[in-house]
Amino acid sequence: MRPSVPAEPFATARLDLVPLRVDHAAEMAVVLGDPALHTFIGGAPSTPEALRVRYERLVAGSPDPSVSWCNWVLRVRDADRPAGILQATVTGRDHAEIAWVVGTPWQGRGLASEAAVGLVGRLRAQGVRTIVAHIHPDHHASAAVARAAGLSATAERQDGEVRWRLVVGP
Repeated sequence: MRPSVPAEPFATARLDLVPLRVDHAAEMAVVLGDPALHTFIGGAPSTPEALRVRYERLVAGSPDPSVSWCNWVLRVRDADRPAGILQATVTGRDHAEIAWVVGTPWQGRGLASEAAVGLVGRLRAQGVRTIVAHIHPDHHASAAVARAAGLSATAERQDGEVRWRLVVGP
């Protein structure tokens, strides 16, 4: 069954967002290898082998046909190098939970905001009405990304993280 919202390639001003493939594992292990990236999201850096197994599951897609797992690698066009990942879990056609991680060397350049703004625009164009992100209350950079993408912090918490939300239309 085809996902309701497929992870198709798209581009922003500086980024090419390419659907995740299993063979991205080795290069993404380098991009995501800084332990500091896990300060707010928990865990530790994954080996290329562990990422390969994870990416195999993600690329296979959700076992629930009403849920689309959309994952992209952020490639900085001028450098032709990966800089991070972007994710959207779309339930039905109208609800999405999004997340982003940008490798340490690429942080502070607005790439996460650019990718998130692009993703929110795509999701809205495909009819997604509610977009949610979960952000650690002390992760000010991710809060800025969510704000740039049009999401607003709510009073809701899930697993200690603030739920940010954008609701479009009635």
